[in-house]
Amino acid sequence: MKRKYRKDKEKEQEPQAEAPQEQPEGEAPQEPAAEEQPAQDPQETDGITDLKPLLEASRQKAEEYLNLAQRVQADFDNFRKRNQSVRADAYEEGGRDVIASLLPVIDNLERAVGIETTDDKLHTGVEMVLKQLNDLMEKRGVTVIDRQGEPFDPNLENAVMQGTPEDGEKGTVCQVLQKGYKMGNYVLRTAMVKVVPE
Repeated sequence: MKRKYRKDKEKEQEPQAEAPQEQPEGEAPQEPAAEEQPAQDPQETDGITDLKPLLEASRQKAEEYLNLAQRVQADFDNFRKRNQSVRADAYEEGGRDVIASLLPVIDNLERAVGIETTDDKLHTGVEMVLKQLNDLMEKRGVTVIDRQGEPFDPNLENAVMQGTPEDGEKGTVCQVLQKGYKMGNYVLRTAMVKVVPE
């Protein structure tokens, strides 16, 4: 009996679920009020304004470093181009020096070919060596300065003798005593010539 009484009492104490309120017709259901957004903390806005100068300084530093990197890159490119040019010039200069040192050898071989000898094999051998050297010179772009009959040019010729008016027109080369050579526009050796006086 006591148990039954307790159960009835507990039922009385249980909160009754509220029945949903009926909305009168024609009225829209009321929505729960939107939660109010908290106002921004004034300390937060102060922190952002404090960071702006730091951000600007960082941006300027980044720009500085970028400019520096670009300058270094441009300097390196210029250095590389200059180095390639210097290397090419040094190679050309070395080639010219070697060929210039061979010119007296060619002169002697030409003199040897010009001498008459009874040893035909020796003569033929010297001719072959001279031809091989001349072919090599041609491949390297070396040309002979031989301007007999043309006006004397001090850039290409060295006048070592004076001819007579009967040798040709005034101021012209009447005889080449030693051949000159040039490689492209570079004169390896000026020609030694005899010139008709003016």
